[in-house]
Amino acid sequence: MTAPLSTTTPTPATSGDGRRPSAPRGPLRSLGSLGPVGLVLAGGISVQFGGALAVTLMPRAGALGVVTLRLLAAAVVLLLVCRPRLRGHSRADWGTVIVFGITMGAMNGLFYEAVARIPLGPAVTLEVLGPLALSVVASRRAINALWAGLALAGVFLLGGGGFGNLDPTGVGFALGAGAMWASYIVFSARTGRRFPQADGLALAMAVAALLFLPLGIAEAGTRLLNPTTVALGSAVALLSSVLPYTLELLALRRLPAPTFAILMSLEPAIAATAGFLILGQSLTPTEAAAITLVIAATIGAVRTQTSRTKPVPRAPEA
Repeated sequence: MTAPLSTTTPTPATSGDGRRPSAPRGPLRSLGSLGPVGLVLAGGISVQFGGALAVTLMPRAGALGVVTLRLLAAAVVLLLVCRPRLRGHSRADWGTVIVFGITMGAMNGLFYEAVARIPLGPAVTLEVLGPLALSVVASRRAINALWAGLALAGVFLLGGGGFGNLDPTGVGFALGAGAMWASYIVFSARTGRRFPQADGLALAMAVAALLFLPLGIAEAGTRLLNPTTVALGSAVALLSSVLPYTLELLALRRLPAPTFAILMSLEPAIAATAGFLILGQSLTPTEAAAITLVIAATIGAVRTQTSRTKPVPRAPEA
């Protein structure tokens, strides 16, 4: 699934002793040669093709089983890389990171339940309405009525005038994921202010994984231990979490945040492409037009917001 647009401008990350992290070396420096726009697009492609791979894994482990594998693998990687400190945090800090983890888990669970029922492109398009609505509300400008109208027109087209062509339950899950995405943005920003670097993200990912583990076991049982299933789940985590985080971290060092945010609005189109190439999910001309309208609305809302305030990049995806 896609990662959200954050609503706060991050400050440059520093280590615990106040030093800036060193410049990327080795493979990270090689990735940087793609250029910032190339890095963002590569991250978006990785996220959406990871989502398509997750759909192919669902017959093996179910939607909740796939979410569990993805969260567990991503949590292990982030904890090993970030090695967050557990001491020295207040009760409010832990409360924030726990709510962030709950939101992250809910966002992923609802989205995967959605793509188990409706095509990937429409699912991402409906999901992006959450952060779009947050952007419109945060901006408080009259022109945002235009962007909201465009988005609603896209949703109307996507549903064929009443979602007759899409599974209503899948639509509900996608809209729920969008609501969680908007909440994720808020708590991601709060967590980022309370924890250094990506420590809060790593801890929240661990919380989400632990919360989802009983659900995954209940749905998939011992299938979660199948080596092939574990390998595919780890690949989903790599494509949808670890690799995009790395690419976007490199990109945001050189790319203006408004440009970054606008590039993120293209993800419904990337998702539709991934759904077509991997899952054979084709779009009708009406559905393609609907996705285009939502993308246009998102770009317009982002540009409107960033023209008044400091632009903000998206937070890492769960």
